[in-house]
Amino acid sequence: MIEEPLMSDIKRLIFDYVRSPSLRHIRDPYSVDRLAADILKCLTARNPVWTKWSPQREALVEAASLCWIPVTSLREYLNAMEGPPLTNTDVAQRMRAFHEEAYHAYPNPDLQADCVALFEAETAQGTEMPAIIGALQEFVEDQEQRLLEARQLKWRKRAEDERQALERQFLSGADCKWTPVSGAPGLYCRMNGRAFQALQGKDKVWVVFLIEDVGDTSGKQIGRYKNRGDATKVLSQLAYERDI
Repeated sequence: MIEEPLMSDIKRLIFDYVRSPSLRHIRDPYSVDRLAADILKCLTARNPVWTKWSPQREALVEAASLCWIPVTSLREYLNAMEGPPLTNTDVAQRMRAFHEEAYHAYPNPDLQADCVALFEAETAQGTEMPAIIGALQEFVEDQEQRLLEARQLKWRKRAEDERQALERQFLSGADCKWTPVSGAPGLYCRMNGRAFQALQGKDKVWVVFLIEDVGDTSGKQIGRYKNRGDATKVLSQLAYERDI
């Protein structure tokens, strides 16, 4: 039997979760994982597996698990708190458990050197451990955002370079897959030397024309297709027929 106080805590977590007005949020796999993690945390708090860890130690090492902190320094600070002595293995494995039990992302290895440098600089100034952890968390969040924006910029540049390469390929008369052409409506492709234009109407259906080149408004309609994939399959056969 589950003790009544523990059952009440679990019920509270579930009621808080289903109180959300958004069915999308309730059914979101990540949100379900978080609920499961909260329930597990509630259970382990009542039935501790990690017997050396007080709530204060737990909170500190959980926060530290999100950034790079030298384990030895963290252990020394934790051992100054109330509780049984901790080893480096105790601290390292407790942080690893937080990643696995609470679905925390592991810190980015690309930020390890900078985090250690910041830790050492703050330690030299006499900053206490909780404040250093907070500063490191802010640093990691800022850097992760910067790295995300850099990746997005790189992706957009690569996509634009590929688009321009396809456009040049089409305009040169070479066969190429569907591509927009600057200043012209729709999408264009070339198969077996034949040029095709696809225009999407308000009904989201793609209408495909055989054209002479960009700007040709008297092209022959080939067909109507729900998506470009269907059009491509048909054109891959028609492009090699003499009469279309």
